[in-house]
Amino acid sequence: MSLAKGIVGQSVASQHARRMVAALAPVVGPAVTVDVDLDSAPSPEEDWTTSGGRSLTGYPTERPLGARGHPASAVRAALAWLRALQRASAPAGADTLPGIELLGERAEHLRLSRNAPWSCGGAMTIVPCAHGHLAVSLARPSDVELLPAALERPVEDDAWTALRAWSSTRPAVEAAARLQLLGIPAAPVGVHDGLPARPWLVATPGGRRSPSRRGGRPRVVDLTSLWAGPLCARLLRCAGADVVKVESVHRPDGARSGSPSFFDLLNGGSEQVSLDLHARAGVAHLRALINDADVVLEASRPRALAHLGLDAGDVVAAGTTWLSITARGRESPWVGFGDDIAAGAGLLAQSDAPLPAGDALADPLAGVHAAVAVTAALTSDRAWLLDLSMHDVARMCADDVEPATPNAERRTP
Repeated sequence: MSLAKGIVGQSVASQHARRMVAALAPVVGPAVTVDVDLDSAPSPEEDWTTSGGRSLTGYPTERPLGARGHPASAVRAALAWLRALQRASAPAGADTLPGIELLGERAEHLRLSRNAPWSCGGAMTIVPCAHGHLAVSLARPSDVELLPAALERPVEDDAWTALRAWSSTRPAVEAAARLQLLGIPAAPVGVHDGLPARPWLVATPGGRRSPSRRGGRPRVVDLTSLWAGPLCARLLRCAGADVVKVESVHRPDGARSGSPSFFDLLNGGSEQVSLDLHARAGVAHLRALINDADVVLEASRPRALAHLGLDAGDVVAAGTTWLSITARGRESPWVGFGDDIAAGAGLLAQSDAPLPAGDALADPLAGVHAAVAVTAALTSDRAWLLDLSMHDVARMCADDVEPATPNAERRTP
């Protein structure tokens, strides 16, 4: 099978597009051939400025900073893949996809600005440890409430002061593991030694898709919230899918409490359904929606839906593709938000001190790569369990990639 006639160009964006091939190749249908032309793609520095990421990086009163790695060029590469797959297989009615400026959309709608040493939203910072640095988010009241148990000492005044004193006596890897035991989002910054390595996407084949489902507008059931999953759903809508957004009446999407305009940007084109998942009728309605879907999007750990009697493996075996977006993959218990996951993967400002880069970078990076994975799976006659790790997407984008020389060997899948 040939995934593409060739990825054209020697730019960093084209190099990232080639790195995506290994995970996508098994998923794409055998009859699909697409072209990805990134020959004239700008440099990572230019892309970072165009995306809005640079204006969101650095101290408030100082000049904006660049980012390590190539996050904006990675978005360019993923969107190029999505456009290519859209051209190859999208049904009538597909819309124009957004550009790399989507990296700065949340900050624009929430009126956020660069805020180092804090994240743009103010809930994450990077603290020094006895060895290394630790990215921690205290975004929810429960994170602050659990901190005394995690630190094994009372927190009498400021939570961040107590956390800094505690972390200063421990290695970052050990401190992150301790906080994660209590479900507090934390990660050692840029530390990969001793941690399991995995690709950004792990794809497991399932049952055959029903012939009646192929060729029309795909039906997507979106169980996700906040940014990464809804961004994936938005991009799939742009590529021609019909999306049903499902929320629990007891726990609606947390993004509803933020900017209404940003929520509408991500979800406004979806049919929106609220269900009482504590009631049998609500669970039955959810199962009916899933049974009728081509794709399910979720961003929960596997056990979160188990009490509803839902199992991704069973759904995929029955012919429906299931995309799971988690902090570090379905097998990992670790949790995270976009800012701490990005910092943990090494996506930092270009600065002597470890500072956040952009706004919750791991979220939009995961969202665009997830949309590529789902669109690729929809070209197949099989269903797929798509296990996407936000950390490993961000880690791939944090790697330094040099433009290839003109006579470099072109790798064609």
